[in-house]
Amino acid sequence: MSHGKTPASAEPTAGGQGTTDLLVMRDICKSFSGVPVLKDVNFTLRRGEVHALVGGNGAGKSTLMKIFTGVYTKDSGTVCVDGQEVHFKSYDDASQAGVRMIFQELSLVPTLTIYENIFLNNESLKGLALDRKEMRQMAGELLKSLGLDISPRELVSSLPVGYQQMVEIAKALSMNAKILVLDEPTASLTDAEVGMLFATMERLKAKGVSMVYISHRMSEILQVTDTVSVLRNGQVVLTAPTDQLDIPAIVHAMLGGSAEKSFEWVPRIHPPSDQLMLNVQNLQLNSIVKDVTFQVRKGEILGIAGLMGSGRTEILKALFGMEKVKSGQISLDGQPVNFRNVQQAVRAGMALVPEDRRREGLVLGHTVKANTIVTVLDQLLGGWMISEKKSNQLVNDKVAELNVKTDGINKTISLLSGGNQQKVVIAKWLAANPKVLLLDEPTAGIDIEAKGEITAIIRDFADRGNSVVLVSSELVELMAVCDRVIVLHDGVVTQNLDRHNIESEEVLQNAIQG
Repeated sequence: MSHGKTPASAEPTAGGQGTTDLLVMRDICKSFSGVPVLKDVNFTLRRGEVHALVGGNGAGKSTLMKIFTGVYTKDSGTVCVDGQEVHFKSYDDASQAGVRMIFQELSLVPTLTIYENIFLNNESLKGLALDRKEMRQMAGELLKSLGLDISPRELVSSLPVGYQQMVEIAKALSMNAKILVLDEPTASLTDAEVGMLFATMERLKAKGVSMVYISHRMSEILQVTDTVSVLRNGQVVLTAPTDQLDIPAIVHAMLGGSAEKSFEWVPRIHPPSDQLMLNVQNLQLNSIVKDVTFQVRKGEILGIAGLMGSGRTEILKALFGMEKVKSGQISLDGQPVNFRNVQQAVRAGMALVPEDRRREGLVLGHTVKANTIVTVLDQLLGGWMISEKKSNQLVNDKVAELNVKTDGINKTISLLSGGNQQKVVIAKWLAANPKVLLLDEPTAGIDIEAKGEITAIIRDFADRGNSVVLVSSELVELMAVCDRVIVLHDGVVTQNLDRHNIESEEVLQNAIQG
C-alpha cells in the first residue's frame, strides 16, 4: 500500500522528541501595514491538553493561529513543535507536520462518501488504482476510535452537522495530527452533538492529542478545557488553569472590566407596562410544538429556554409567518393575526433575527449598506430610484447607533466580524421600526464585547416600549437581559419564571432539565 502524499517534516533546527510541552510559541510579533497586531506573545500547549484561546475581536487570536498553521508568516519570535523549531511556510507544511485546524465552516465534499473525504488527496493506492477496500477499513477504524457507529460508505451530505465535524476530525487523524485547532466547534451543533464532541475530545486527550480550543461560549470553556489564555490588544494578559477561573475572571481579563456590567441583570429603568403586546394561546405547529401559551407585555423582554429541539426556533418562525400554524390563536397589540408569509408579519410590526445570520439574515456578497436598507426600500424611493442621500444617511446613523465596526458602509459584509455582522442584521430590522423583535440565539459565535453591546441594544429597544422574545442556549444571557423566562419541555410551557425568582443559573438549568 502507498499514499498519494506522505507526511513531510517541518524544518528541524533544535531540540528533540517527547517533551511535555508539545507547542511553544515565544515572543511572537506580527504587524500589518505598520500596525502591531501581536506583541511578544507567548503560548504553550502541553501534550494531551485542551487549551482555550479567548479574546475579543481584534485581540489577535486568529492571527496567532494563522501563524501557527502556516497561513501567515511571523515578523519575529520562535515556534517549536515537539522540541524542534519549525518554519511553516504554508498550511500544507503545518498539516504535514501534524498540525490541523478544524474550521467553523467545514471543508468536506458533500457528494463524496465519508471514507472518500477522509482520504481526499491522501488516497491509498494499490499499484496505480485506488485501494478503496483499504481506505474503507482504515476509515472504519478511525470512526470507531472516535466512538462513531456509522458506515464509512455513507455520503457526507446525509450526515448531521455534528457527525460531519467528526469526519473532519477523523480526516485530521488520518494524517497523524498531533495538534488540533478547533475554531468555534460547537457553533452549529445540537446539545447531543456537543456532548458527542466533548466525549471525542476526551478520547483524543487520552491518546496524547493536544487541542487549541477557540470559543466565545464561556460555560463550554470552563467545562472542556484544562488551561485558558486570554489575548487582549495583541498581548497575553492571562494564562491559568481552568479550574482556578470562573466566567467573571475571564470576562474581566478580556475586557479589562470595561463592559462587565453588560452581563449583570439590573432592574429595568422603564419596567414593562400592564398592556399586552403579544398573546399566544394554545399554539400547535407540528409534532414538536403541541400546546404553547404565553404573553408578552409592552416593554417586556421574554426569554424562551429549553433543550435543543424543544420547539424554540419553530415558535419564533411561526410568529414571523415562516411556519404553518395548525391551531391556536395569536394576537398582536390587541388584534388577532394569522400571518401566511413574512411580508404580512413585517407590515404588522414583527421582526426576526434568525439563528443562522450568514444563511438567513444576510446576503454575504453585498455591502453593509445593501443589507441594512433591504427592509425599508419603499421608504427610500426618490421618484423611480432609491435615494442615495436618504440611504447613506439611514445606514450611517444605524452604524453609529449600533457601533458597527466597519471601514465604510460600502464594505462587503462577509469581511466583517461575526459580532458586527449580527449588528447589521439587527440594524436592518430596527430601521423598519418593529413593535416586536424576535431573537434566535442573537449572540452565538460572537465575542464577549459584541455580546455586551447587543445586550445593551436589546435593553434599549425594550425601554422604548417595544417587546422582545429572546431564544438563547446561554443561560447567563437569559438571566442578564430577560424580565421573565418561560421553559419549554416536550412541546408545552412547563414553567413561567419571573427574573426576580431566578436566584442562580442552576435554578434555570434544573427547570430546563425538567
